[in-house]
Amino acid sequence: MGIPFDEAPDRPEHINDILNGLDRYNPETTGVFQDYVSQQCEDRTYDCYANLALLKLYQFNPHLTRDETITNILVKALTVFPSPDFSLCLHLLPPYILTPFATATSNPAAGDAPLSEAVQKLNTLNNLLASAAYSQFWSTLDSDDLYADLTADISGFDELMRVRIAVTISQAVREVERGVLEGWLNQGGAEFEKFVKEVCGWEIEGKTVKVPSNKENKAEGTVIRENVKFDRESFLPLSVQDMLNPRAEFSRLIKRAYEQPA
Repeated sequence: MGIPFDEAPDRPEHINDILNGLDRYNPETTGVFQDYVSQQCEDRTYDCYANLALLKLYQFNPHLTRDETITNILVKALTVFPSPDFSLCLHLLPPYILTPFATATSNPAAGDAPLSEAVQKLNTLNNLLASAAYSQFWSTLDSDDLYADLTADISGFDELMRVRIAVTISQAVREVERGVLEGWLNQGGAEFEKFVKEVCGWEIEGKTVKVPSNKENKAEGTVIRENVKFDRESFLPLSVQDMLNPRAEFSRLIKRAYEQPA
């Protein structure tokens, strides 16, 4: 059974007390939550529920908003894809941040506000991950120095993303060409082989990488049987009088319902 959405195994006790009390909506706790986000970035932990609570505080108190914290929350949400956490965080941001006002295209423009441009770029990465365009994800990540600035505070960002991509791949395929997988993981040579064998536990056979069978990538037929019971009286034919008088039939059904034992 998975961990409930509102729980995190590494959450400090004082954060848990705030989330479960009235102080969750106290503007004075904003600094505590911001420090907690920084802690998550450093020690590679993640607490979506606490991060959403901070974004909600920003909604109520826009003057307390910190752009760097918002982008760090979004980047941390990327590291747990394909969960919907990124979209949840995105929908707590002001509309003017989500819509590029300097261009009508989906790509951010230089005239957009700094936070708006950053959020739109991160949303571009999220869309690439959602469409399984992993090679394009890495090339886009390396295409702009802004991406490096946005992910600089997240310890081990590349490794975290590589692991999440590998998990998603293992749920979909049983084998994949080495060259294709190298592009998906943005690795090659000895580093690639070490990651595939030691971290993923996969096997390399020539130019093919074998993924062990699991319940997600194993094609099996599923037989579902259902036993549906019907009241025999419901199949009894209606009398001519009942068919000509629908109101009488309705009365008969109501009477039958009351006569049935509780």
